[in-house]
Amino acid sequence: MLHRRHILSGLAGLATLPTLKAARAAEPGVLRIGYQKNGILVVAKQQRAIEAALEPLGHRVTWVEFSFGPPLLEALSLDGIDFGQTGDAPPIFAQAAKSTLVYAAAQEAGGSGSGILLPKGSTLKSLADLKGKRVAFAKASSAHNLTVAALEKAGLTYADIEPVTLAPADAAAAFSRGSIDAWTIWDPYYAIAEAGDGVRVLATAQDIAPQNNFFLAGRSLAEQRPAVLSAAVGALERVAAWCTQNRGEVAALLSQGTGVPLAATRRAVDRTDYVIGPMTPRVAAAQQAIADRFHALKLIPRPIRVADAVWTAPARNG
Repeated sequence: MLHRRHILSGLAGLATLPTLKAARAAEPGVLRIGYQKNGILVVAKQQRAIEAALEPLGHRVTWVEFSFGPPLLEALSLDGIDFGQTGDAPPIFAQAAKSTLVYAAAQEAGGSGSGILLPKGSTLKSLADLKGKRVAFAKASSAHNLTVAALEKAGLTYADIEPVTLAPADAAAAFSRGSIDAWTIWDPYYAIAEAGDGVRVLATAQDIAPQNNFFLAGRSLAEQRPAVLSAAVGALERVAAWCTQNRGEVAALLSQGTGVPLAATRRAVDRTDYVIGPMTPRVAAAQQAIADRFHALKLIPRPIRVADAVWTAPARNG
């Protein structure tokens, strides 16, 4: 059985939140990548796949770790990094804050490893039971969107719950203490916590709504170094194809690269769709619907057009 100390020790390595000063200033011939301790970017980092793709272009790569999406995109907006990956909500909040980010590629259903967890002793049985409850999630994250979508599915409104906005590591501590009624979270935090003593899954992302992941870049990178951005995305597409066919090795690489226990990493890997592709009209429309939802709830200050931030890669030879 996993107790509080096991949950927190498993999450300890995921709590890193660099200051913007830690992100290196822009320098010629360098691609600065922001990453979280999960997903394709970690595998690519372990395999040095992007480094290999950019070497012929005279570029090297530096890596900056973030604990979740919003601070990563803050760094992108402030020119602390050039490129990174997040879930669906962070780029919407960033664009509403007038970030000049662009969507470089999409990982459809890449956020499927997310859900709403209940602590030991909870009597909640359905999403409708969230009414009046303290629900924790990271503000402006994909978990924020999943919470809102879950409430809609249950016929509830955002005003029907008591939102508790906490960074993942802080939410893990609150969850283990039983001081919140539910926790909306993504892998690998989700995979670690769901194995805890008495923990139950109220609903998964698959039960509620598909969640896409995105690879984002600064507009300056997209406009001034499109070949570099295209090469990085191409490398990630190849890594994604490899991940689909080698899930056991993916789990081992991720566990080695993040310090997350192998059993939890395997659960996360098994429910991940690794396919990467361009921003199709369908994906952009789904993202626009989320943006419209957040604006209607007054969670973002102004309406945005996702299409304004979609990057079109230069045609590839061959």
